[in-house]
Amino acid sequence: MIQFRLARLLARSAVLLIAGCGALSAQDLGTVDPKPLPALAKPDAPTTPAKELFGRKPTPVAMEARSIGYYTHGCLAGGVALPINGKTWQVMRLSRNRNWGHPNLVQFLERLADQAPKTGWHGLLVGDMSQPRGGPMISGHASHQVGLDADIWLTPMPDRELTRAEREEMSATMVVREDRKDVDPKVWTPAHLAVIKAAAEDPQVARMFVNAAIKKALCREAGSDRHWLSKVQPWWGHDYHFHVRLICPSGNPECTPQPPRPADDGCGKELDHWFTDAILHPKPDPTPPKPRAGPKMADLPPACRQVLLAP
Repeated sequence: MIQFRLARLLARSAVLLIAGCGALSAQDLGTVDPKPLPALAKPDAPTTPAKELFGRKPTPVAMEARSIGYYTHGCLAGGVALPINGKTWQVMRLSRNRNWGHPNLVQFLERLADQAPKTGWHGLLVGDMSQPRGGPMISGHASHQVGLDADIWLTPMPDRELTRAEREEMSATMVVREDRKDVDPKVWTPAHLAVIKAAAEDPQVARMFVNAAIKKALCREAGSDRHWLSKVQPWWGHDYHFHVRLICPSGNPECTPQPPRPADDGCGKELDHWFTDAILHPKPDPTPPKPRAGPKMADLPPACRQVLLAP
């Protein structure tokens, strides 16, 4: 009974989180003709959600690179952009302007993209990273705020440069079976495992998030080399992409680190929980969750105000 109640609580928490942050996925379309957001009537009001302010900053701030705060509660100084094209990567959904990050994140993605073809993965299609100054997003993620998170599509890069329209409108590949209990064998390949493993083995990676069905496949197919599995955590969604989170940069005391996971591979009871009926088929909550405005500037680290107001 306790496990059942816990499962329902976790499921409800996930729904609230998704509803509160307006979660985007690789399937949400962009636009080839993005329009600037309208000016705010009272941008200086203490009640203005921070996401409305950071979402209206189209450029980074010229400061020393710093990740400020926690992954779900902070901002980014000195952000740099991942170029939209590389030999072994392409950035998707350009209209979102979310291909920014701490230099460590850009370097990691370039490093993984270079390694990907050696694993059998042709190249990376990179989804959301951070906004130019990080911070909460008007639509999308609860995290991705400090320039250390990135989504990578579970679709290999094609052998040609995608058009702008394709980058905004094409869909990523669903790799989870319809019953949500395993990966789709018609889609899943050894290269999926290999590119996820390559990312997890990078020493800069603190945590990765994948769908539980993907974690099940990784556990089943990893073989005897399993040390990297401890970094890979099951989470709701994440069936079209995997989410990579880096450790706090050295010499960056304003960054709050990710709490460590247990040292085991996470392939036992923790994973089994995700396939209980309460998780796979949660009962509808009779009280729909209310949309959340998100944090105000006063809720973020004080240094984020300097980042926001800098020219």
